Amino acid sequence: MENRYDIITRINEHYGKMSKSQKAIASFISDHYDKAVFMTAAKLGETVGVSESTVVRFASFIGYNGYPEFQKDLEEWVQNKINSVQKIGAKYGQSTQSEILTSVLNADIEKIKDTIDNLDSVAFETAVDIILNAQNVYVMGVRSCEPLADFLHFYLNMIRGNVTLLRTTSVSETFEQMIRINKNDAIIGISFPRYSMRTLKAMEFANDRNAKVITITDTVHSPMNLYSSCNLLARSDMVSIVDSLVAPLSLINALVVAMCLKRPEDVKQNLKNLENAWNNYQVYLNDEINFIDEEPMLNYPLRKEKA
Repeated sequence: MENRYDIITRINEHYGKMSKSQKAIASFISDHYDKAVFMTAAKLGETVGVSESTVVRFASFIGYNGYPEFQKDLEEWVQNKINSVQKIGAKYGQSTQSEILTSVLNADIEKIKDTIDNLDSVAFETAVDIILNAQNVYVMGVRSCEPLADFLHFYLNMIRGNVTLLRTTSVSETFEQMIRINKNDAIIGISFPRYSMRTLKAMEFANDRNAKVITITDTVHSPMNLYSSCNLLARSDMVSIVDSLVAPLSLINALVVAMCLKRPEDVKQNLKNLENAWNNYQVYLNDEINFIDEEPMLNYPLRKEKA
């Protein structure tokens, strides 16, 4: 067998070369590991709609000597997930609230620094150009990544038109929402461990339609990179039972600012139109609206002051 590493990583790294039946098994295990861990090969095959022998071959395909060895690794992985709360209790159990606050914030600072050190600036600039020049842009992030997708979608709508947030629990509905995607369009898939098979399938579909595919994920080993031509990496580790999304959010902030600085007049006009709508329909009080003056959106000190 190959060198041991967790079963979900194995599945993710082999996903791009899987057959249609194998991808169905991989998706079920990723999304329903708590059920799959108790299934025999025959039961798993019946649930997914494939034969028992296909399940056994799947285990062999990702590096196991047989289904029992595969199931043992799945049990260990699930047990580690269950023990995560206990591990956090052991780490922070004797800490004061202030110490927990300091520890978590310092961990987030470290993740941002690591992201700065490892971000591909060429990929970042390419992503900005792709998003601005695409005819239609689709954004997708599920589970804990959904707020990131919402945030990016909100600001992209202020910068440009024709932006669609793919929000559904069904893969078939996702395809329905992006059925017209083509080579002139782009999709931004946001996913961090545990990686979303729904997001991955949407990116695969977009890639098959020759659309530009951008991913925001954590490492070069992420399965999200399989179908992406532009990979933006931001570190995201489990601080406790919650994912740390500080670095990915900072990366998205940087994307928004970079796009605003490339299209300042468009952004300014869009915001003025929005302000007029707010005023006409009394959405906000006047003192709640803080608008741009010379700089678009955010007044970042990006330009050097004249001496």
